[in-house]
Amino acid sequence: MKFYDREKELLMLQQIETLSHESSCMTMLVGRRRIGKTKLLLKAIEGRPVVYLFVSRKSENILCQQFVEEAEKALNMPIGQYTSIAGLLEHLMRMSQIQPFTLIIDEFQELENIDRSIVSDIQRVWDLNKDRSRINLLLSGSVYSMMHRIFEDEKEPLFSRASHIIRLDAFNTGTLKQILSDYNPGYTNDDLLALYTFTGGVAWYVELLMTSKAWTWKKMIDTVFQEQSLFINEGKNLLIEEIGKEYSIYFSILECIAQGINTRGEIENATGVKEIGGYLSKLEKDFGIIAQLRPIFSKPSAKSVRYYIADNFLTVWFRFFYKYMNYVESGNIRQLKEIVIRDYPTISGIMLERYFRQKARESGRYTDIGSYWDRKGEHETDIILVNEHDRVLRIGEIKRQARNIDMQVLNEKSDYFLSLYPNLTSYNKELLALSMQDM
Repeated sequence: MKFYDREKELLMLQQIETLSHESSCMTMLVGRRRIGKTKLLLKAIEGRPVVYLFVSRKSENILCQQFVEEAEKALNMPIGQYTSIAGLLEHLMRMSQIQPFTLIIDEFQELENIDRSIVSDIQRVWDLNKDRSRINLLLSGSVYSMMHRIFEDEKEPLFSRASHIIRLDAFNTGTLKQILSDYNPGYTNDDLLALYTFTGGVAWYVELLMTSKAWTWKKMIDTVFQEQSLFINEGKNLLIEEIGKEYSIYFSILECIAQGINTRGEIENATGVKEIGGYLSKLEKDFGIIAQLRPIFSKPSAKSVRYYIADNFLTVWFRFFYKYMNYVESGNIRQLKEIVIRDYPTISGIMLERYFRQKARESGRYTDIGSYWDRKGEHETDIILVNEHDRVLRIGEIKRQARNIDMQVLNEKSDYFLSLYPNLTSYNKELLALSMQDM
């Protein structure tokens, strides 16, 4: 698949590379696995001298030998023997005094799993050599909690050392449209919604479906839910690295949320785990896996909080693969696929709401975006869009099919909402009936 999107990130990385010709720059790039970090970095410095090093879980000595080989091949210069990562980095930084180049260390957080002292040694080498050298140091990582701690915890050695921090997100809705159009010009909005639902815009998942010629919603289901599917163990592999081996309670919580059991009380009752707040907090703040959804304009202390899995693919994985893993392990993937087809209208309907909220954020036209429900879960309104500068209020209902939207009911919901927030009554109000045809 050709390279898509990332214009802002490419421009930033190219500007950083230019700055590094005068003085060394350290950049931290973080994003979940499969998001396209490596491809982005290599694209940004295409045609320029670069040393690419991938950190695997080996002894530091063996890793150094491999790194030396890669560096000598990339720079076409002898380096010698090194047994420490920091020592090799110091040598490369001195080499950059003569000829500037880019050094990429991919899966940087894995160095801590080899030896935690390595990062401290790198900090010492960087501080001593950065002003005289001209190296563009790009440090990429996929374990959010570790990368955040290494670079943004004031107690850690590399705190404040990175002059730039880039968090790479999934493709936006416009890019997904462009990709699907390139592969299937006659695509339907059913196909677009399925691509959004199953991939969430994660580059590797999109590429896998496109190169497998899964261009329609039915073929996407066939590809994702088939024997030997690469998606079967993806969720587990993705999260165990982040959460650790003691993942069972976290996975139970995520399974509940994926099924629509999404308030703290409901999750506690379903899992039987008391004092579940600590687990929810870690999933949200440390791992970045879940997020809170609150009624628009509600106070931070409001108790009407619903949790959702922030990643579309993981939502699908916990709702189907994890819940029905017994079908997978018994080789009954066909029955699992039947369940997916049965439940697909429900899960895709939820994703359609997420799609329209994301599309609204991407437009940059609104100061507040959200939805509304009261403490009893009543008067629920799917989407509320506010532009306080232009004094615009849009209140909408979202359904897969437009014929299922009752405008009279929507008008009653808007009247109730405005009775709670009378300061919005002077805004230009518009009722939105959003369906798949509006994607």
